[in-house]
This record gives sequence, C-alpha cells and structure tokens, in this order.
Amino acid sequence: MVRLRRLRRRRDLHRQPLFPGEHATLLTLATLAVSFIARPFGGFFWGPLGDRLGRKGVLALTIIMMSAATFCIGLLPTYETIGIWAPVLLIILRWVQGFSTGGEYGGAATFMAEYAPDKRRGLYGSFLEFGTLGGFALGTAVVLLLQLVIGEPAMEDWGWRIPFFVAGPLGAIGLYLRSQLDETPVYQDLEDAGEREESAAHGLRDLMVEYWKPMLTMAGLVIPLNIINYTLLTYMPTYLETKIGLDSDKSLIVILVGELVMMALLPWCGHYSDIVGRRRMWWFSMIGLFVFAVPMYWLMGQSFVGALVGFAVLGLLSIPQLSTISATFPAMFPAHVRFAGFAVTYNVFTAAFGGTAAPINETVVGSTGFLEFPAVYMMLACVIGMVALLFLKETAGASLHGTAIPEAEPDDYGAEAIAEESAAMDAAGR
Repeated sequence: MVRLRRLRRRRDLHRQPLFPGEHATLLTLATLAVSFIARPFGGFFWGPLGDRLGRKGVLALTIIMMSAATFCIGLLPTYETIGIWAPVLLIILRWVQGFSTGGEYGGAATFMAEYAPDKRRGLYGSFLEFGTLGGFALGTAVVLLLQLVIGEPAMEDWGWRIPFFVAGPLGAIGLYLRSQLDETPVYQDLEDAGEREESAAHGLRDLMVEYWKPMLTMAGLVIPLNIINYTLLTYMPTYLETKIGLDSDKSLIVILVGELVMMALLPWCGHYSDIVGRRRMWWFSMIGLFVFAVPMYWLMGQSFVGALVGFAVLGLLSIPQLSTISATFPAMFPAHVRFAGFAVTYNVFTAAFGGTAAPINETVVGSTGFLEFPAVYMMLACVIGMVALLFLKETAGASLHGTAIPEAEPDDYGAEAIAEESAAMDAAGR
C-alpha cells in the first residue's frame, strides 16, 4: 500500500497544488470520474447533432472545447491561492473535456469511415487509433522526460502544467486541418437525397426505436474493448509497482515501449482486416486474450524484462480490436443515424466499463491480494465480446451510403477483391 500511495502521488501530479491535503484522494478520484460521467451526455448531444448538421462542424466544435479546457487546466491557480475554487474549477474543466470527447471520438471515427474507400476502410480507419495511441505515447514520454529532467519536486510545484499547455498549439493545428476538409461523401449524398434526419431529437428517437439491436451488439464489443484497453494502459503502472516493485520511471518505460510497438502494427492489422474481414480479426483477438491473459500477467510479475514481454504480447493481441474500431463500429449503423449510433453506444459503455476498469482492478487487488485478478477480469470481458461477435454482421468492403444497415456480400472483401481494385487503380494511374 505504501508503493500504491507513492505511485498515485507521482501519477496525479496536479493533485497537490490544486487540492487540499485532507481531501486530495477523494477529489482526485472525482476529477477522474467526472470526465467519464460527462461522456454519455456528450454522446447524446453531439451524436444526433452530427447526423443533422454534418460531421465536419461537430468535429470542429469538439476539438475547440477539448483543447481549450485542457489548456485552461494548466492555468488554474493553486488551492493556496483561491481555496476550494481550485478543485471546483478543475472538475468543471474535466467535465468539459469529457463532454467534448463524447462527440469527438465517434465523430472522428465516422468521418474517417465515410471518407475511406470501401475496400480500404480498415487501413484508413486504423490511423485514428494510431493517433490515439500516439497521444498516449506522447503524454507518457513528456511526463517521463519532465520527471527525469526537472525532478519530482519541480513537477509537483510547476512542471505538471507543461503537458496541459501543449494542448493549445495542438488544438489550433487540429482545428486548422479540419477546417480544410470537405464534408464526407456519404453525408453529402444523404443531404442531397433529402434523407438526413428532420431534427436531432427525431434522429435520437429513430436510433433508439429502430436500431437497438446493433446498439446492443456494439455494446457487447465496447465492453471488452474498454476493459482491456484501460486495464493495460491506465491500470498497468499501478499493477507493475505493486507486483514487482517497479518505480514510476520504469513502469512508464514499459508502457511507452508497448504503445510504440502497438502503433507500428496498427496500420498493418487494419489493412489485413480489409482482406480477411473484421469478424475474424475480433475473434482472433478475443480468443488470444482469453488464453494468454493469465500467463502474461504471471510473466509480468517475474522481472522488468518479463513485464516488457508480457505487456507487449497482450498489447499485440488487442491490436486487431483497436485497429478496426473505425471500420467496424460506424458500419453497424445506416448513414442517417451513424454518428449518433456510434457516439451514444460507445460513450455510455465506455463510461460504465472503461472508466471503472482501473478502480475495480485496484480495489479487488488491494482488498484480496489476488494479483492476477486483472487477467481474470479481461477474460470475463472477452466472453462477453465473443457472445456479441455471434451477432456481428461482416461489413468489410460494404458501402456505407444510404439508409440501410451495411452488410458485405461474400465477394465484397478478400484477397481477390483487393488485388482487382489495386490493378484497376494502377491502370487508371497509367
């Protein structure tokens, strides 16, 4: 428990300047939870709006909110300066972050899926998660570098603000890039045909009444996706500190190396899903994680090298899921409710299972001493995912245009279709 407290102190670097000491832990947990609580509200708000007004405008608004809120966290006065208003303002800004994320991720996935060629959707869509992992890796690298360069006392005093300030220029760059894009061809066709929803409220009603079955199927896939993802990327530093006594710097190195390896393979797995289909990729991932979760967690408990290998194996087995998020989930809904279907379902179940993964793991491990519980938790999540896969339609190569749920024909994907399309593109280029 001493190690756990030390790691929490290092991990939540913003906690000491903004929170009163006697309530620091409670308020830290509140700020972590509030962003997840806000995500479903964001999904219900931004999703139907994206189907009514278009993908591009919503994406521009959400990135402004996200980057501005993150930047403002770095500007917050300390608790010693303004008292209780310091944690109150932090919680408000964290809520804004979560609310904007409720539209950001679903919108970005929908945008990329609708822009990508039908038979290249897996490859194109994989770069969304490539960017997401890149953000995780950049954040890990920045914190690690600052800890090594300026030391822990300076980090707790003023250095914790630096990573938040990075959001300012990054947000401006993202806004500029998005402003240069046109609306997706799928949405343009929907608008030209007069088939978009009459209002955001009407679209939300249609989604709940007519498309609850794909929502349930997607929920069954989002649950294991988030439990696995947040257990590996969020709870892992705490686990390594508790299990084998790694210090904070080494645990960050394990995570950083694993994230970089995963990034390198994401595009390849996305491309491969265009050849073999999404369902096979998800089946491979679910079965692999179910089989190797306990052995790899045991290996991570043996040494620093074992931690590197074990984390890498589990990370690699999760890539078939991560690399196909943007290709799989948007294609489960027709164009007129696609943004809302993704945003609502993904954010509700991410809040319920992603936001609680680390606390559940920490609570069970801390109270029972069962250090392999995170592996068992991942296995249970995989069982839920495998049940959902039984109801997932294959959509690799299917068109996303129109108001019908996409579904691939047997000859819509596969090596021959990819080869034929490549040959056609080469001939057109000549």
